[in-house]
Amino acid sequence: MSETPLPQFFDVHAHVHDAAFDQDRITTVERTLAEKVWTIVVGTDRRSSQLSAQLTMFYEGLYSSIGIHPTDNVTEHFWKEYFEELAVAHKVVAIGECGLDYFRADGLADDERARQKKLFEDQLELAVSVGKPLMIHCRNAHEDMIDILTAKKREYGDRLWGNIHFFTAGEDIARRYLDLAFTLSFSGVVTFARDYDDAIRYAPLDMILSETDSPYATPIPNRGKRNEPMFVKEVVKQLALVRGEDFERVRAATVQNAFRVFLSLPHTTPVPVAPVGE
Repeated sequence: MSETPLPQFFDVHAHVHDAAFDQDRITTVERTLAEKVWTIVVGTDRRSSQLSAQLTMFYEGLYSSIGIHPTDNVTEHFWKEYFEELAVAHKVVAIGECGLDYFRADGLADDERARQKKLFEDQLELAVSVGKPLMIHCRNAHEDMIDILTAKKREYGDRLWGNIHFFTAGEDIARRYLDLAFTLSFSGVVTFARDYDDAIRYAPLDMILSETDSPYATPIPNRGKRNEPMFVKEVVKQLALVRGEDFERVRAATVQNAFRVFLSLPHTTPVPVAPVGE
């Protein structure tokens, strides 16, 4: 680790194991790390979770999160023993992408909501048992998600923590997650949509993270291209702009926050962050 350049940026949610990177995955990873961008590679099912864990073993500055997405594969069940074993692998730093997705709420049957809740709660219990944070996906389901987290927080306290990935809600929802000590990560969407500016300004700087969700949601000025982790720089620039704060301060904070949440460093521990241009 001592020979690895310190990060200037931290993309806490990317899918570089995705088929979109099949032709140049290694080149993309090496280019990302050369730009001093560290990344969490996020699985969405058993296969992609294993791929993400395997990929990160070969690179300092690359970490993995393992789990089952609520809707990517509705036939996949949570295999507890499999994920328990994978969760303690070297450089697996979070459980997820897991959560709730009610995007097509009008046609969503009660049993489907129940399936998603059970799948999420199984992964929440795993996160608590292995002492790792959750990487949460939540779309059009914030009330149910907050209800679950509130109840479980009463049960587990500080043993339950994590991040709401690709946060796209307003200030009120942001406040309720923050009250539960969950961080919010923002993606490239914030570079071309103003809907989330109030939440960006409202959240304390030490509770904000940056992500790409690559290969999706490419930020300006790279719209039309495949997204990749190094584009997280544009997200951080926009966060600083919306908050009206110094870019360098916001940049360093997003890296510090990622270390604290996912690498289990205490909030008071200063993390050395490489300044831009070094």
